[in-house]
Amino acid sequence: MTLIDRTAYPRFKQYPDPKELAELYTPTEAEIKFVKSRTKSHEGFLCFMVMLKSFQRLGYFPHPECVPIAVIKHLRSCLKLLDWVKAIPSERQRYTYQNAIREYLGVKQYNKTAQKLIAIAKRCCEAQIAIAISAEVKDHPADLINVAIEELVKERYELPAFSTLDRLVGHIRASVNNRLFSRVSTGLSEVEQIYLDQLLMGETNESTATLNLLKSPPKNATLNGVRQLQTKFDTLMTFGDAKRLLASIARTKIRYFAAQARALDISEFQDIKEPKRRTLLLCLLYEAQVKTRDYLVDMFLRRILKIQNNAKLRLQELRDKHLTETSELLATFAQVLKASKEAKDAAVVTHITPPENIPVADFAVLGEQVQSILDEHGGPELLLIKYEEIAAYNTFNHLPLMWRFYSPNRKVLFNLVRSLDINSTSADESVLDALKFVLDNEHKRGKHLPFEIDLNFISSNWRNLVVLEVDGIEVLVRQQLEICVFSYLATEFKTGDACVVGSESYADFREQLLTHEECFPQIPEYCRQLGFPDNSNDFVEYLRLELTRVATVVDQICSDGKQVTINKDGEPVLKRLKSPPEPKEVEELEEKIRALIPERSILDILCNVEHWLNWTRHLGPKSGSEPKFKQSAERYIFTTFGYGCNLGPNQTARHSRGVVTSHMISYTNRRHISTPLIEAAIRDIINAFNRFSLPSIWGTGKKAAADGSKFEIYENNLHSEYHIRYGGYGGIAYHHVSDKYIALFTHFITCGVWEAVYILDGLLKNLSDIQPDTLYADTQGQSGPVFAISFLLGIKLMPRIRNWQDLSFLRPSESATYKYIDPLFKGVVNWNLIKTHWHDMMQVVLSIKAGKVMPSTLLRKLGSYSKKNRLYQAFQELGKVVRTMFLLEYISSPKMRQEITAVTNIAEKYHHFLDWVCFGKDGTITENDPIEQEKRFKYLDLVASAVILQNTVDMSLAIQTLMTQGEVVHHRYIKALSPFITRHIKRYGDYVVNLQSIPQPLEAAINLPPEIFEI
Repeated sequence: MTLIDRTAYPRFKQYPDPKELAELYTPTEAEIKFVKSRTKSHEGFLCFMVMLKSFQRLGYFPHPECVPIAVIKHLRSCLKLLDWVKAIPSERQRYTYQNAIREYLGVKQYNKTAQKLIAIAKRCCEAQIAIAISAEVKDHPADLINVAIEELVKERYELPAFSTLDRLVGHIRASVNNRLFSRVSTGLSEVEQIYLDQLLMGETNESTATLNLLKSPPKNATLNGVRQLQTKFDTLMTFGDAKRLLASIARTKIRYFAAQARALDISEFQDIKEPKRRTLLLCLLYEAQVKTRDYLVDMFLRRILKIQNNAKLRLQELRDKHLTETSELLATFAQVLKASKEAKDAAVVTHITPPENIPVADFAVLGEQVQSILDEHGGPELLLIKYEEIAAYNTFNHLPLMWRFYSPNRKVLFNLVRSLDINSTSADESVLDALKFVLDNEHKRGKHLPFEIDLNFISSNWRNLVVLEVDGIEVLVRQQLEICVFSYLATEFKTGDACVVGSESYADFREQLLTHEECFPQIPEYCRQLGFPDNSNDFVEYLRLELTRVATVVDQICSDGKQVTINKDGEPVLKRLKSPPEPKEVEELEEKIRALIPERSILDILCNVEHWLNWTRHLGPKSGSEPKFKQSAERYIFTTFGYGCNLGPNQTARHSRGVVTSHMISYTNRRHISTPLIEAAIRDIINAFNRFSLPSIWGTGKKAAADGSKFEIYENNLHSEYHIRYGGYGGIAYHHVSDKYIALFTHFITCGVWEAVYILDGLLKNLSDIQPDTLYADTQGQSGPVFAISFLLGIKLMPRIRNWQDLSFLRPSESATYKYIDPLFKGVVNWNLIKTHWHDMMQVVLSIKAGKVMPSTLLRKLGSYSKKNRLYQAFQELGKVVRTMFLLEYISSPKMRQEITAVTNIAEKYHHFLDWVCFGKDGTITENDPIEQEKRFKYLDLVASAVILQNTVDMSLAIQTLMTQGEVVHHRYIKALSPFITRHIKRYGDYVVNLQSIPQPLEAAINLPPEIFEI
């Protein structure tokens, strides 16, 4: 049976609060008049009203004994009835009252017609009719039950019992899916059926695909890792492109089936009927093909980057190696110059003539002296050889050195590129034409190739290496051409100018955007909401006037030189801000609160939060049914603790007094818990946390900081990369942390990824009640495209600023000059570029708002300069305008700078708090699968959020206690506290889950005494 907690099926709250009672259960005058007209006794009056208000709240008639006592008491009070008046009607009264209520509310009784309505809605899912679009893309029973509820409510039908809905939806879902499985299975050829069946044969030879091969994560981007991934891809593609066989199935449903298949092992597959088994395997195969294409491109980019970095390191080594020889040559040259000067000085003294009239004989003597100096140092020939060696490496051009590092990769890179279907996303296909030429000449061994392609896209340094003149004819140097084209192909992948068919991360992002026809009707309303004009001309004028206004105001503020000075390079020099000392009263208050907080283990905290929120209801089998094992909540808590604190299943089981085994924990993680389910549980905790008045003292919830924290992971996987800033191998947990001190969303990304790519995703994926509109960030947020997309999404971006030399201030016009800040400006805004591409930029932003594409998809493409991509250039220009306004405010407002530092420091504190929570295995993530790696960080966030909620409850109760004891607790001292306290929490010892210990109700701690806010 489907878990009712996962559905929208309405139920009573066990303990409704006074606000809910007043809003939902207070009868109106019209309702009282209607009920009085249908009843004759006090008992009938109360019973009828209870049934009416219950039906209005739930949409069905609950059993009278299931109505909460608080609701009955509230209605008694509203109707001014005595306590002895009963609210339990007789069977005859129930029948009569139900018919009267249906008639009064205009609701039809659930019957065969309603059943058919649901069935039609579900069957239409397969035919892709508009009424069942939501059901078409969802397969989870809970989602389909929600669709059925929505349809019944819309058609004014009474809701049936949940078990009735569950059985009906289960039957329809099974019949729809069985038809789908049958259709897919019959569409397979005999060879394809054999291929899918062989996946379950266990380990075979390397050329045969297996279930484990489909699930296997990519290794590190070494040469051997690339070869293994290439072999895997070639093996998967012997089946052909699986997409053609799944064309009639929604993408989200394919993902659901693939996730189901990924959670099963070979023995479990054997128990599934053949059509379903083959369909699940086909979906998993398709997902594996898509992901492997992504991984191949990732590895290609890393190998090219590795080649380039090695060449740069070699160049530096050679420069260091030749440093001594360079010094010797310079010393020789100095001796020659000295001899020349002495000769000239002597001639002037002897002949008393100007230097230009010195006799030739004296120059002959000088020549002999120079020759003698050169002979002393090995002679002209040796010195010339040394000069040529040094001159070759005394530049910053590493390109000539790349062949040495490219040659071992040559075969691997050719095989990789040849296996992918690469297309251009622009009209300029010169790079792909050059790539085809290189691939066609892969097996040539000659040094030169005919110059038959357009190479206008390459730089002058590359042209000097690639193009050579032989006997008056220009030819191409084959080796250098290969490296050059692969380097530019890597850049094309990064900028989105090249895409891979059948990929996900490197697909043509334009196909994911809304069409212009879909966008145009939305633009006026969207612009109205954000408060800027809805056409390109007025938008540009609005920006120009705003930039002019800000620059004028800042010029006046900075004229006194107290806030900022400008150095000779035209860069601002800001006055250092001093942090005010923390009052000793803060530490005293903290100690008093700690003394009142009881000692707890992390498992105790997870159990308390389970009592309050029932967060484990989100976890369960991927089928959506209730878990089949006993004490499921305890199992989910153990699993969350074991993975969230990074102990792993083995250590958790060893310290659980035999309650759980490592297999039970790993099985629960694999079969019952996924990233979206953990996110749903975290969302419940965030929403509960947001109800408290204490966090509102710490922050407004309208601000959030984005920052990354490095975690050690094993080296032999694609996510592991050496991070220059942090040092060591690992991955980045990129958090969006509210100014209320709780994390809203987390991404797991590789160290080599530009962190700003994900700076906006976290805000859009955050579905909690805390919705920030201002985002603070580290220096990664300085990018122009990030500023542009943030501005068009209505998000105020406020990053820390360093490296002023990389930032440009733009004037609104050529004629705009300023008295004090004029040296800051280095250019003028290209308003025509913004105006020309305004509609294209709005298409991108509206597509992001519609959920068609994430900002990271665009920022990954817009993170590198592309002369082909005019959209990139437009976003960059708009971003420079928005960034200029921000930078002007930044240099003129010490308060803004203090605010940025304060909010970003919250993210830093959260990172330290996570390090404490993730105490197992020294914080090293011992999982190579990218899906499981991300899940580990979601577990960690779940545990951290639970601890933060518990600390907030304990701190609130402690403050209430202090107030009742007569202590004066100042609002400003509470503001200096945080929920990241850990002294009272036990991490070690035996791990016991005790759900019999019931904590105080959450509601007792929500509100602080109002006088705190007045102090």
